[in-house]
Amino acid sequence: MFILLNIFWLLVISYAVFVLILWLFWNRIQVYTMAQPADLSTRVTVVIPVRNEENNILALLGDLTMQDYPKNLFEVMVVDDASEDNTVQLTESFIENADINIKLIRMGNKTSSSPKKAAIEAAIAKSEGDFIITTDGDCRVDRGWISCYISMYEQTNAKLISGPVTFTAEQQFTDYLQTVEFSSLIGTGAACIQAGSPTMCNGANLGYRKEAFLTVNGFEGVRHIASGDDEFLMQKIRQKFPDGIRFLKHHQAIVKTHAHQTWKGFFNQRKRWASKWQHYDSIIPRLMAVYVFLSNAVLPVSFLATLAGFIHPNITLALWLLKCLPEWLFISTVLRFLGKENSILFIPLVQIVYPLYIFLFGLSGSSKGYLWKDRELQ
Repeated sequence: MFILLNIFWLLVISYAVFVLILWLFWNRIQVYTMAQPADLSTRVTVVIPVRNEENNILALLGDLTMQDYPKNLFEVMVVDDASEDNTVQLTESFIENADINIKLIRMGNKTSSSPKKAAIEAAIAKSEGDFIITTDGDCRVDRGWISCYISMYEQTNAKLISGPVTFTAEQQFTDYLQTVEFSSLIGTGAACIQAGSPTMCNGANLGYRKEAFLTVNGFEGVRHIASGDDEFLMQKIRQKFPDGIRFLKHHQAIVKTHAHQTWKGFFNQRKRWASKWQHYDSIIPRLMAVYVFLSNAVLPVSFLATLAGFIHPNITLALWLLKCLPEWLFISTVLRFLGKENSILFIPLVQIVYPLYIFLFGLSGSSKGYLWKDRELQ
């Protein structure tokens, strides 16, 4: 037990330092100063892979018609992946009256181990833009969204730019918990990019130079993996352009999506995300996944050890505080940037369940099969 307790202290202390380092790097990211949209000149293609988004697609297309970026410099490509609802019909009707360039690509019933990657590649093959921005059909974007990306791209010559994602207004208890958990992922991904070791990004808000995508041969080598249209591409671009990754910290760059309303939807999304870690070529993301898993496992194991009488309750309390206080500092800072101050009070509740969450999805990520958009993928 003495050796195990020392391992606990080592993991928790190092984890606390790790989270404080993330907090420092997050704070080093300056809120970006945009150029005026009229001064920008890059041609842009916005790619939206969709499947069964009849309840959401019109709101997103409406947001895109309101962009302050010059309308003659961007196009929108909606790529339909065999929707079984009215997504296609609604999109076609919207296109008829739109004052921006919107194209609909229908993938049909083509078989693919990674439908989203196939949709993105199909759009890029027909795109006219020099810079690609991807989002999802259930997202909402600010009117300065495109301008934020292109302003950073033209000023930094970044090859890939990761943007912030959060949820729409919370309606129920579980929405707040998801907001807190998701903000920690966004903050961690941003901090790691700032530190020069990019590990995470989100395809709901991602931009990259078309030439960079073609230079790394797109999704070649990872097409067989159902998930990872975002992070695997980022890793490929990082290997070719080590200094070419940026995080776009600006309030108008925030993309909002809906929190999951069912456990089934939440479980399948997180299982899909967790399944990626074992496919990374770089050792750093793999080590980080294992390290975070072990560090979070300390709390439930120490709690059980306390119940069994092996560890004094004060030690367990000290381990808990040492892990949770730096997390509170880091996550609350990210939540404030995202405009989610009301979710800060829910951080302790997330910290209670998060170790079990990490344990569950750490194990489930090693098993095959999950549902994505009502489709079974491996």
